[in-house]
Amino acid sequence: MRDDPALRGRPLAVGGASERRGVVATCNYEARKFGIHSAMPTSTALRRCPPLIVVPPRMDVYREVSAKVHEIFSEYTALIEPLSLDEAYLDVSQATACQGSATLMAREIRERVRAELGITISAGIAPNKFIAKIASDWEKPDGQFVVLPHEVDAFVSELPVKKLFGVGKVMAARLHEMGVEKCGQLRGYTEAELVSRFGSFGQRLYQLCRGIDQREVKVERQRKSLSVENTFPVDLPNLPACQFELEVLFEQMVKRWQKLKSKYRVQGCFVKLKFDNFVTTTAEQTAESPDRMNYTPLMETAWQRHRRPVRLIGVGVRLSPISSTADSEYLQSQLDLPLS
Repeated sequence: MRDDPALRGRPLAVGGASERRGVVATCNYEARKFGIHSAMPTSTALRRCPPLIVVPPRMDVYREVSAKVHEIFSEYTALIEPLSLDEAYLDVSQATACQGSATLMAREIRERVRAELGITISAGIAPNKFIAKIASDWEKPDGQFVVLPHEVDAFVSELPVKKLFGVGKVMAARLHEMGVEKCGQLRGYTEAELVSRFGSFGQRLYQLCRGIDQREVKVERQRKSLSVENTFPVDLPNLPACQFELEVLFEQMVKRWQKLKSKYRVQGCFVKLKFDNFVTTTAEQTAESPDRMNYTPLMETAWQRHRRPVRLIGVGVRLSPISSTADSEYLQSQLDLPLS
């Protein structure tokens, strides 16, 4: 929309073509009025909104703009935790710009992004990451919302429990069965009762429904895995067809791994399959490197679980950070590995 004014004011989605089983990556607000959202099959989106315009992603443009946005962020604080290309946490508690006002900094950043890059962003300002994240969604698009420290209790009390981190459809349904729709109602349960019902996640629920979040802004986020996936235009009918496609996916994954192996060690490898009935399974094993020989038996293990046509294959590795000089010998061994 920024680069092509003719697209403004019209329902627009970025995603894959419907005839290739594409999905919506994102869409504008004109499209959302029709109930279109990310991860929806493009074919479904077009049925809901026949005049929908679907354009392919432009990752090079997104990365370029994201880098420029982060350059603006860095002029206000060095404590930046990227979540994705288009989202980040900023700790401005010690920043001196705008007289130290987080609200004024957010406003100024938004104005600069609009003037310098031609796009709009929204911001949430709050005492912790949990509430700031929720607040950032409050005044979209092109807005900001502030939750002051003394407002946290009342703000969180009225939040639907589905807004809490980790509460998906299944967890929300379980909470609703308990008569819990909002965080204020969840506060009626003791920490012990929530742990009894939900295990260790019960402790997290107890804290979040009270607006408690002690997580610090991490300047460098740690990856837990690296993978590549492909959804095929036509289902792969059998195991040999899946094994045939494995080679290209493995090469793509190893190419991405080259950029990370100076910071991470491999702890395992895995193959993920999604079958034609949308059932997903993952086969994995421990490993110290992305060894091609591991993936053929993993593919067979995963396929044998359902023995059906396959619509998606993913291959990847589990990672842990290289964090000390004790890892130097491992790091050198990885740097010496061939590409395949």
